[in-house]
Amino acid sequence: MTTMAAEVLKPDIALSVKGLVVRFGGLLAIDDMTLEVREGEVLSLIGPNGAGKTTAFNAITGYLPPVAGEVLYRGRHLNGLRPNQIAERGVVRTFQKTSVFPGRSVLDNILIGLHLRSTQRPLAIILGLASVAREERALKEEARRMLDFVGLADRADELGRALPYGEQRLLEIAVALAAKPSLLLLDEPVSGMNSTETASFMKKLAEIRSLGVTVLLVEHDMKMVMGVSDRIVCLNQGRIIANGTPAEIQCNPDVIRAYLGEKYARAHS
Repeated sequence: MTTMAAEVLKPDIALSVKGLVVRFGGLLAIDDMTLEVREGEVLSLIGPNGAGKTTAFNAITGYLPPVAGEVLYRGRHLNGLRPNQIAERGVVRTFQKTSVFPGRSVLDNILIGLHLRSTQRPLAIILGLASVAREERALKEEARRMLDFVGLADRADELGRALPYGEQRLLEIAVALAAKPSLLLLDEPVSGMNSTETASFMKKLAEIRSLGVTVLLVEHDMKMVMGVSDRIVCLNQGRIIANGTPAEIQCNPDVIRAYLGEKYARAHS
């Protein structure tokens, strides 16, 4: 794919998705998706299973090539870039299924996430230069700060597989944060968490946001979505059927019919 020049966006727009189309053979998974994520906001994607939410994440972050459309971050095209190149630009994601390194310690998981920030050349590492040791100490200190931030400092030496599922989700988020994202895509981050853990994560998300991180969220827990989102986009069968504030979305008849249901609408009216 040829290199495309940066485009001028409105200064408050972080991510711009224009006319995105994704197909799996004859199946149209994403149909002409167009949306914008503003700097510093939490935007949530909701919709029934199979609506295209995770597929949209995969297309935005380079794991799946769209057949049409553009993805721009801060005015620069992401189309055609590999996932690691997109992460280097500050766009980092988590996955629907927990993807920690189960056989490595919790601290090592974070250090792996910090690899993007290493400045050492292979030759310096082979020679064991003092600069390598200094950077390793600095990265370990940063990893421990990250574990403290998500509440896992006392688990640093345990294996990833030893953590309860909810804490594995927190570890995955800590690994993503270690890459210093400016846009963080969270795919069902509270899946498998109980109500207490979910409430705690909602507070943690506010702290993440206070660091200047923009968040694009996919989640089925509607109490959480309504509590943390500035705006919500609802997908159904690969198409956007609504875009608005939480108050607008929860009373939107198309969203109620396709996803929330009349019972939810009555309970929150």
